[in-house]
Amino acid sequence: MSSKRVAVKVEGRELSLSSLDKDLYPEFTKGEVVDYYTRIAPVMLPHLKDRPATRIRFPDGIHGTSFVEKNAPSGTPDWVRTVTLATPGSSRGRDTLDFVMVDDLPTLVWCAQMAALELHVPQWTVGPRGGRRKPDLMVFDLDPGAPASIMEACEVALLLRDLLAADGLTAHPKTSGKKGLHLYVPIAETDRAEEYAKQAAYKLATDHKDLVVAKMERQVRRDRVFVDWSQNNPAKTTVAPYSLRAAERPSVSTPITWEELEDARRPSDLVFAAPDVLDRVAEHGDLLEPLLKERQPLP
Repeated sequence: MSSKRVAVKVEGRELSLSSLDKDLYPEFTKGEVVDYYTRIAPVMLPHLKDRPATRIRFPDGIHGTSFVEKNAPSGTPDWVRTVTLATPGSSRGRDTLDFVMVDDLPTLVWCAQMAALELHVPQWTVGPRGGRRKPDLMVFDLDPGAPASIMEACEVALLLRDLLAADGLTAHPKTSGKKGLHLYVPIAETDRAEEYAKQAAYKLATDHKDLVVAKMERQVRRDRVFVDWSQNNPAKTTVAPYSLRAAERPSVSTPITWEELEDARRPSDLVFAAPDVLDRVAEHGDLLEPLLKERQPLP
């Protein structure tokens, strides 16, 4: 394997890429990761814009050591936008961190060069002066407990879709890129998203005890789908649309249609690798574009 460095210019920014032939996944190299993120950027970047990015880095590939990175590392190029935000109670003992904002293609390519396979963002954006805005997205993470699978998560997604629709809210699904699903609701900025999501999750768990659980305790999740409402807490993040995931294949957290969700007959029907997602975007565009345009008031 070569560690040769390659100098490239991306939208006027100079980057040095290295070890492009290194396998970060079995049979999927760092160069292919850079290529995927470069090609998916037109639809991915709008979902990252103004949202501080938590990066999960895999410098030795998915089978090596990984680490979560929130603060901008030393050596961050001066053209990478960073925003200093309060992080009270941080495990690192710091009251603020300098978050990276993945607003443009050079920054996204730089993240790929750093083997940041996964990008996670909160449900809120940073304002023009750097402060945290109120959440403009609400998300439900549907996490099946074995032996349940994404097929049971699909059942719960449809139940949750109808529950939200009764309140006049339209939800949009994507795969988690692993074993579950995410349902997003674009909302008018509010501090009530976590409260509303918790109430909805517990109502679903009450009405469908054999299928749904809303409590955090892992021991109650077996063979049921945990509706995780807590990712609406401002301190938490969710994997971004179109982000790669650390799995045996270069799977992607992929926007899907409700028809695809309803028609799925086996878990493999809802597994999409990087090349699949590029083909899907070429055919369908960004299925989560409504998240960028719609703003629904919570009842």
